[in-house]
Amino acid sequence: MDTMNPPLDAPRTRPIHPLWLRITHWLNAFAALIMMLSGWRIYDASPVFREIVIPPSITLGGWLGGALQWHFAAMWLLVFNGIVYLALNIASGRFAAKFFPLSPRAVLHDFVAALSGKLSHVDLRQYNAVQKLAYLAVLVDLIVLVLSGLAIWKSVQFPHLRELMGGYDNARIVHFCAMAVMAAFVVVHVAMVALVPRSLLTMLRGR
Repeated sequence: MDTMNPPLDAPRTRPIHPLWLRITHWLNAFAALIMMLSGWRIYDASPVFREIVIPPSITLGGWLGGALQWHFAAMWLLVFNGIVYLALNIASGRFAAKFFPLSPRAVLHDFVAALSGKLSHVDLRQYNAVQKLAYLAVLVDLIVLVLSGLAIWKSVQFPHLRELMGGYDNARIVHFCAMAVMAAFVVVHVAMVALVPRSLLTMLRGR
């Protein structure tokens, strides 16, 4: 066998998602879910919008103190694991390769194709433009969640961050809206996985 010229399909034998990506992905998902459910319980204790109340049955913590304990525990996991996730994605070159290039025309084209049922999912190694935009948006949303949460939690210690959010009360609104975006992403993401179950298998076993 000519070792200098590997078969053309050699790249296909490599994992679609490396082990480090799968581990950090699932840890991020777990932490984000815990923070969302416990955050809803915290929100109910002092609603930002009086007309919006989260049903207790879909919250975590049982009471305000318990919810805060869950929330802060998951926060540390999300922050540190998120840093590892971003650092490895950037250092490995995966971030640039997977999410760029990206253009409004490509997003519009793939969005129309998805609505008409013509968007191909044959090659799971490649993200379509809508996926790229959604994943980039949720990364930004997570950063906003962390920063707005920090402005609420350590308002006195980080006055500039608090003012950047428009003050303490506005920081709570930003945090709630960012959480709503995260919840919407989770719903859409799960729906897409249900439509293309092979994507779940690749995130579990890498191939």
